[in-house]
Amino acid sequence: MARFVLTRRSPLPPAVCWERLTAWPRHGDRVPFTRVTVVRGGGGRAGDAILARTVIGPFRFDDPMEIVGLTAPAPGRDGLCRLEKRGRLVLGWAELRVRAAGQDAGRAGETGAAAWSEVTWTEELRVAGLPALLDPLVTRAGRLVFGRVLDQLLEPGPSTA
Repeated sequence: MARFVLTRRSPLPPAVCWERLTAWPRHGDRVPFTRVTVVRGGGGRAGDAILARTVIGPFRFDDPMEIVGLTAPAPGRDGLCRLEKRGRLVLGWAELRVRAAGQDAGRAGETGAAAWSEVTWTEELRVAGLPALLDPLVTRAGRLVFGRVLDQLLEPGPSTA
């Protein structure tokens, strides 16, 4: 399986990072040829399902995912979302973690305390029919695509849908 870990520091408070990371359609706005929708539930609890559909001309594939764990960040607690990939073509999992960081990380929820964040995106995936020999290529592609998504989602300033 291909595995990659992306870590970003953001001047945004953990709650804002979390809101942006779990606004699933925004992911699709940043991945070429892909639309991401919530297909079961509201997208904010375990058991909800997300579908990333990529269409390039006549080529189309779905990447269905189920949220198997989701805990929003709170003072003194990291936010963590774990997704399991349930498709026929793309299998594996992804974890999105948001933690308060900086001098006053333990007080990030308090008024006036420093509130910047560290976000980690860890993903392990396998593309059906692709030999393990190509895992390094899949890893590089994952870092490139999802690194771009993460950078754009965490851009300071007003959120852009």
